[in-house]
This record gives sequence, structure tokens and C-alpha cells, in this order.
Amino acid sequence: MNHASVGLCLNTATTRLQWDFAQAVDGYSRLGVAAISPWRHEIQAYGPAKAGRLLREAGLPALGLCRGGGFPAQDGESFRRHIDDNRLAIEEAHAIGAKSLVLVCGGLPEGSRDLPSARQHVIDAIAEILPEARQAGVKLSIEPLHPMYTADRSCISLLSQALDICEQLEPTKEGWLGVVVDVYHVWWDPNLEDSLKRVTSKQLHGFHINDWLYKTQDLLEDRGMMGDGIIDLPWLADRVKASGFGGLPEVEIFSRYWWGQDPEYVVQTCLKRSASVRERMTDSV
Repeated sequence: MNHASVGLCLNTATTRLQWDFAQAVDGYSRLGVAAISPWRHEIQAYGPAKAGRLLREAGLPALGLCRGGGFPAQDGESFRRHIDDNRLAIEEAHAIGAKSLVLVCGGLPEGSRDLPSARQHVIDAIAEILPEARQAGVKLSIEPLHPMYTADRSCISLLSQALDICEQLEPTKEGWLGVVVDVYHVWWDPNLEDSLKRVTSKQLHGFHINDWLYKTQDLLEDRGMMGDGIIDLPWLADRVKASGFGGLPEVEIFSRYWWGQDPEYVVQTCLKRSASVRERMTDSV
């Protein structure tokens, strides 16, 4: 790893159209990024063993593997397939040394309007795979998504909902089951501050930063670079720090604009624009 590395993790979604996994590992390490969060299709393209070796050789730890989840199913057979796929995801996370598997829990099965049932599927599935994740040394990290994704991506929209599941399935709050706070998905929640006071440091597995553009053109692929939008990032950083979060902030930006830029420029911009957040959270850059 570059000796000038700074306290920032980059999610490979930020440069997904410019760099493949190996190029991202090389580029992030060379430019001084401290950690990486890759996606499963990237790990599968290289094979988990080779991907893990690339990370170790670069001295670039993996914080989270994206993603598990997708639990709600139309029938029992489909539900079992989703469980099996998440078991494989746990194995992949373990193989690359990722600290956690990020769970995007899944929306309504096609043709369904039964939201309570979908949410129960999420609880039942996590309860089943949690012992295996613990045995593998991989934390499970529920990431609530903005309610615009309720139908197709996640029926868990609020940080408070995610914490309810954590407390139901792991009342001891050991932290094998926890949450990821992505500012893009939670900034609007009027009860966010209360939820951040409720979460424990062991349950708070990740803090993803980006921005919400005032005139968003695409709800999936038009996230903003930090400072270009309307999210009060310093306010959120202060409250995440107060919750006891001791990890690295992670930049995750899905953006057609930034995917069209030189990847080294993108990484350098992420480092520059995240400086104020890192200062607030670590007292140094």
C-alpha cells in the first residue's frame, strides 16, 4: 500500500466502468486509498482465491463485500436458492478477508403486493445464515435503502427497521449482525438522529458517503460527489462518530457522469472531497 494512504475506503462501484477489479486494486493502492469494498461479480470473475491474493499483495484490506440479500421469494424453492446464494457470498467474503457481507435485503417478489411477508422473509433468511456467517468470521451488515427502492431492491428502508431486525435476531448486540449507514439512503429520515443514538459501535459496520443532487436525473445512477449536493455530511459524520463508529468512511458513487471521467481523477477527487468528513471522524486526514 502507498505509505501516504489516508483513512478512506473506496467502493469499486465508484469506478466500475473504468477499472476492473485488478485495475481498481492497483489504482486505489497506488493513489493512497486505505481499503476497498468490491462486488461479488468482480470477485467471481477472478475467483475468490486469486482475488484475495491480489488484495493481500497490494496490502489493501477489504471492508465489505457487496452484496448478499435479495431474500424475499415467490415460493419455498426460490427462497432456498436465495439462502444458498448467500451462503456462497459468505464463503466469498471469507476468502478475500472481507470484514462483512453487505445485505441489500430485496424487495417484493414479482407479482406480489405482500410487503409484510417480504419483510418476514428477510428476518427468516438472516436468522438462518447468521450462525454460518459467525462461524466464518464474517459480519452481516444490513443496508437500508431509500424507500424509492422498496418494490425492487429493499423492503428495509429505515435505519430503525434494520436495528429492529438486529435486536430481534441478536439481542446480545455482539455485532455479528449490524448495519451500514449510506447517506444517500438515509439523509431524509426525520428519525435518523434517534436511530444513530440507538445503534451501538459494534452494530455500526459501515458509513458510506456521497451526495444527493438537488436535481437528480436518475435515482440509481446519478449520485453526487461529496459537496455537490444537499446532504449535510458534516452533521452526519459528527453523529456517526458519536455513535462510536471507529471504521473508515467509504465512498460509494453510482454515477454515469463520474463513470465517464478518468478513474485516477475520480479517485483523487474522492480523496479531496472526503477530507472534511475524515477530519471530523478521525481528527486528521
